This record gives sequence, structure tokens and C-alpha cells, in this order.
Amino acid sequence: MSEVQRRKYSQEEKSAIFDGEFMPHIDSMYNFAFRLTFDEDDAKDLVQDTYMKAFRFINSFEQGTNAKAWLFRILKNSFINEYRKKSKQPAKVDYQEVETFYNSDDVDYQSTSDLRVDSVKDMLGDEISNALNALAVDFRTVIILADLEGFTYEEMAKILDIPIGTVRSRLHRARNLLKDKLKGYAQSMGYSTDEEEE
Repeated sequence: MSEVQRRKYSQEEKSAIFDGEFMPHIDSMYNFAFRLTFDEDDAKDLVQDTYMKAFRFINSFEQGTNAKAWLFRILKNSFINEYRKKSKQPAKVDYQEVETFYNSDDVDYQSTSDLRVDSVKDMLGDEISNALNALAVDFRTVIILADLEGFTYEEMAKILDIPIGTVRSRLHRARNLLKDKLKGYAQSMGYSTDEEEE
């Protein structure tokens, strides 16, 4: 371990690091969490969990390094751990609550729209959002990190804990998958595609 990692920050230093280096990235963290979970509450919980872990393990953060990449790595690991835990549990639904809601007289069926669509409609076109969301989580993650968040290959390798060559090949594959999913949309918008040129 380096001396920085063994060093214990004072409470004032911890607060300064947290407020100065971690908190400015909270919006990016939420956007990344939402694109992984597709759920506002889950995304908020994931960001909260990330920031709690960041504060708990703040002594392992080296001041002056890329705080955003460090936080993204914590968030990604938390997401994977939670995903694994949930995948081993049976799905839980409160049927009494659902039945009560839909049997009530004042139910507005149009109010049960997909909040994911409503919350991202102004950020990306529906077709692009749907194509991105349809990718497997590994491919979606590299697209988000590279093309939406602007991380370098080296930063992505650290965040995802994979070799840089894997980052490059995964990103290449993800972009090709996204390109295939959006080919029809691009043609309908008047862009030429490889199919038209052949």
C-alpha cells in the first residue's frame, strides 16, 4: 500500500474531499445508475449506497486522482453485487396493493406510463434510448462510460476492472450492436447506411 492509502484523513479533510471532489459528480452518478437500473428509486438507492461506501472507504482514495472514475467503479461494483443478490431471490409483488389500486374507481390508466421513458425523453430520442437499453448490461455500460460520460480507455479499464484490450473490443462490439439496432431508424431519418450503398 502507498503512504496515501495508509494515511488517515482527519474529519475536516474527509469532509473537504467528500464535498469538493465527490459531490460535484452526483448528477453523473445518478444518470449512470438510472441507465443501469431503469428505475428512479433503485438508481437513487444505488447512488446513496455508493456515496456511503465512498465516505466509509475515503482513506483508500488518493487526493488529486480521478474522483469520478473512483466513484463510478464503486457504483458499478455495487450494482453488480445487488444484481447478483436480486437474481438469486424470487420476484416479490404485493398483489393486494396492485388489486386495490386497479379496483379503485378513480384509477387513471394513462397515469401508469413507463417513468423511464418520461425521464429520458428529453435526453436522447426514444429509438436511441430503446436501442441502448436493449443492449446487454456489459455493452450498455461501456457505451455510457465512453460516449456519454467521456471516460478514457484507461479510466474505463479501472472502473470495470478489466484489461484495456477488453474495454476496446467490448466498446467496438457495443457500438456495432447499437449501429445494427439503429440502422432502420437512421434510414427513416434520411441517413445513408451500409445496406443502401451495397
